[in-house]
Amino acid sequence: MANGKNLLPAPRLVLAALVAGALAGAVAVYVRESGSGNTAPETVAAASGPDDAACAAKADRAKTVAASATGEVAALLPADPPQSLKDLSFEGPDGKPMTLAGHTGKTVLLNLWATWCAPCRAEMPALDALQKEMGSDRFEVVAVNVDTGDDAKPKKFLADIGIKTLGYYRDASMGVFNDVKQRGLALGLPVTMLVDGEGCLVGHMNGPAEWASPDARKLIEASLEN
Repeated sequence: MANGKNLLPAPRLVLAALVAGALAGAVAVYVRESGSGNTAPETVAAASGPDDAACAAKADRAKTVAASATGEVAALLPADPPQSLKDLSFEGPDGKPMTLAGHTGKTVLLNLWATWCAPCRAEMPALDALQKEMGSDRFEVVAVNVDTGDDAKPKKFLADIGIKTLGYYRDASMGVFNDVKQRGLALGLPVTMLVDGEGCLVGHMNGPAEWASPDARKLIEASLEN
């Protein structure tokens, strides 16, 4: 079980990531100086279809869950309005195309990351730890790599840092990132979205967080409550 006391607080995590990324020649897409580096896009796309309308009815639920986002994950904002993300597409661990609808019935922490994004690299072990501790038939961390080109570099990175629990999801076209950006949910990378079992966006966050912390576990537990 992960011990939040042994993990870097979010501000130090971002700083360490930036230093490491610079030394490695990496360029972070998303870096800000306020707090943990997390902020929100100015607008979020409005509901536009029947699935979105059904999700929009969950606005109060989204606010309730997001109210549990404190401390290390306090930057998570409630979806306003909640919208359907079931059509987001990427490749699954088997290399075949899939959509988020394939996780219907399971709450998902959807994270988009790339090897050239230093904060993304820094939070990957914490996401792996969260999946190891809380992953089940009711919850999964779905970390989608968006490096362009072949997958040699992301696979090597994950192997080098000992990631063993996360499934390998990928979108070399960056289409999933562009879709999320057009919806007004992404400023850059990393971006993380909390999605319920019906594919409805509950909350979203731009920037890194300490996902192996007690604060993160409390948030996920709240998202799993009926």
